Amino acid sequence: MRLPLATLLRLAWRNLWRNYRRTLIMLLAIAVGVWAMIAMSAFLRGMTDQMVRSGLNTLPGEVQIHQSNYRADPSVVNSMPPPDGDLLDALNQPPITAWTSRVRVPAMVSSEYDSRGVILLGVDPEGETAIGALPDTIVEGRFLSDADDRGVVLGQRLVERLDTAMGKRVVLMSQDPDNNVADRGARVVGIYRARLRSTEDTLVYAARNPTQSMLKLGSAVSEVAVIGGDYRHSESLVPPLAAAVTNMQLVQSWQQLDPYLGSMLKVQDGFTLIFMVVIFLALSFGLVNTLVMAVFERMREIGLMQALGMRPGLILLQVLIESVLLLSLGLIVGNVAAWLTIKPLESGIDISAVADGMEMMAMGTTLYPALDGRDMLTSTAIVVGLGILASLLPAWRAARLDPIRALAKT
Repeated sequence: MRLPLATLLRLAWRNLWRNYRRTLIMLLAIAVGVWAMIAMSAFLRGMTDQMVRSGLNTLPGEVQIHQSNYRADPSVVNSMPPPDGDLLDALNQPPITAWTSRVRVPAMVSSEYDSRGVILLGVDPEGETAIGALPDTIVEGRFLSDADDRGVVLGQRLVERLDTAMGKRVVLMSQDPDNNVADRGARVVGIYRARLRSTEDTLVYAARNPTQSMLKLGSAVSEVAVIGGDYRHSESLVPPLAAAVTNMQLVQSWQQLDPYLGSMLKVQDGFTLIFMVVIFLALSFGLVNTLVMAVFERMREIGLMQALGMRPGLILLQVLIESVLLLSLGLIVGNVAAWLTIKPLESGIDISAVADGMEMMAMGTTLYPALDGRDMLTSTAIVVGLGILASLLPAWRAARLDPIRALAKT
């Protein structure tokens, strides 16, 4: 007996709703499972994104260019000329969206009461704005106005440790290329708050031109920071830049600059996949039970179809079609529910009640769930793939029924 696919679909749809209560319960279970997969993925992705971006803000930049010895010895001796020629052309080509150059050296900042070792960043505020590397929040005063601003911006925690305040003068000290002490006085024009308290303790922002003058660098810089819009694919920015730099310069992605952050991203992706598989493995037991019961209730019907000449392969296909229909309905409901419930939360969830604990994870007081189409596709693939595998057992049992014994069932 040959049946067209449309007929098999109609039969499968009708059989699915013979026991509508059982079907609805299983449908609800699949939908809730799919929603849980996507929701958990969105929250995990949001947490990881914030932790990675916090790390990138302390680097900062998705890709950096240094003099080849700078990472081993981040002093003014290992500075490099500003971008020009082929490198400048490469920096202005897609997929690079923005770049900036900066001076970054170890330094000492002193108030009238105390001194602290810090990292002095000589920046161009316009360039830092373009790559999104400004401090998280200016709690008092302002940020630097331009590359010639004579003021400095300190972290709130550093201000407390130095016992200084807005408008007061501090002294910046470092070494020039001849190993002589280089220093200058500067007025505190801004105080910033960062997600990581260690950042507030460490990073001091000054304008690039006064910093270069203090250190007798001329136009030389310590690093060039580059972004391409998506930090997960920043490694694609490296080859064209590496081809444009000299042998004395090194191009590195943030994964190379901070392997811990890269490992954390891989762990998050792996954990999300494992979480999805575990959820649906639990659901698959219910799916198998539903289909086995459906086969058991229709044993006489299946035996009759076999007696009339319906091949076992068509019976197996019909049960699998029922499974696919049930899974498809659950996927539609689950995906729509996930989109409707998570999309409004992307503007942020206040977690200030547990802010201290979140700070240890490099997060702020607001969590931003990230609904990603790849997570929805992954959950769909897992549900369909594992669902069909789980359905093979009841489908195989239905196809293997003995027509005589099946017809004898009451």
